[in-house]
Amino acid sequence: MKALAVTRLSHVFGRRQALQEVSLCVEAGSFTVLLGPNGAGKTTLISLITGLYAPQFGEIRIFRHDARREPLAALAELGVVFQAQTLDLDLSVMENLRYHAALRGLSRKDADTRIRIELDHLQLTDRSSDKVRTLSGGMRRRVEIARALIHEPRLLIVDEATAGLDVAARRLLLAYVRELCRSRQLGVLWATHLLDEIEPDDPLVLLHAGKIRWQGQAAAMTREEEDLSKAFLRLTEHSS
Repeated sequence: MKALAVTRLSHVFGRRQALQEVSLCVEAGSFTVLLGPNGAGKTTLISLITGLYAPQFGEIRIFRHDARREPLAALAELGVVFQAQTLDLDLSVMENLRYHAALRGLSRKDADTRIRIELDHLQLTDRSSDKVRTLSGGMRRRVEIARALIHEPRLLIVDEATAGLDVAARRLLLAYVRELCRSRQLGVLWATHLLDEIEPDDPLVLLHAGKIRWQGQAAAMTREEEDLSKAFLRLTEHSS
């Protein structure tokens, strides 16, 4: 089943073509990597999928809900971790999560149950009463992952969530999200410019200068005697 289907999506800012006829899909239970250098259009694409921008051309469907015609139904299936951190630094971890749960319409009882589950999985239970500003960057990202999962979405969008984190923090986040794909059949679109976050079997979409340059299984992108970094440079270096 398709968790996300994007069809011929284009977007323009003034005279700049930010996206041009982008089509991709994310299957339920799959960890799909959206790869591209900075400025490729990844954040614009995610802003359209998550409803921050209205699509100008093309179609977005989240579990068959048309994002333009059924925005509430589509967004109810969606959890998001944006590139910019959006937690309230002066609230505690628990207060941040309860506030988000209330926005999603969860009762206090249900919210606290879901929060405890996610904090336990992310090894943050002992920091639930701490103000967010006292947490490391990696811990803050884990709180944002927890926040995105409180309402039990079936599709998770993650935009450069590991940028700036140390190796241990990156590995923890990646391992946890990959496990969610297996255990909950969660569809994930993981946007990154970091090649070491990709596994050979991952579905991969390479975006550059607003266009899809390649998509398929990650291992298939490389030619004989070529590693992933060389393939990435070959497909992006001279394209515009």
